[in-house]
Amino acid sequence: MPVQSPVTEFTERIKPYTLSLFRIVVGLLFACHGASSLFGILGGAMGKGLTVPAGSWPGWYAAVIQLVGGVLVMVGLGTRTAAFISSGSMAYAYFSAHAGTALWPLQNGGELSALFCWAFLLLVCTGPGTWSLDRLFFGERRQPEEAGPTAQREPSAA
Repeated sequence: MPVQSPVTEFTERIKPYTLSLFRIVVGLLFACHGASSLFGILGGAMGKGLTVPAGSWPGWYAAVIQLVGGVLVMVGLGTRTAAFISSGSMAYAYFSAHAGTALWPLQNGGELSALFCWAFLLLVCTGPGTWSLDRLFFGERRQPEEAGPTAQREPSAA
């Protein structure tokens, strides 16, 4: 086994906790967007103190996904499913509202949509981390990299 540097050892040791903090912050920020659009708080929709009309497509549905998905991701409950739906909603937002005006997110105002989309996709792939309700309610599940190599069986000569 190769010797790891102290920095690598430290970062590997704190990885599950850092992932949890990343999930909490991303979920909180996403939920704030939904609450802003639905309730007019924190500056309201579009920063104008407005709310999105109930049932309007796609704004109201996006705001509900942002609020509910953000809270679920933040607390780590149904993390992979909530992150998958949230990622998809941000991909839809990017391609329906931003990509048609310019090629790059910096030019078309789609940086937040792109960042949220990819951040949630990362959480779909990595899971919630150590501090989550998923882990509390459903127990510790071994991650593939923690499981170690599996023994391969020889084919039986029957």
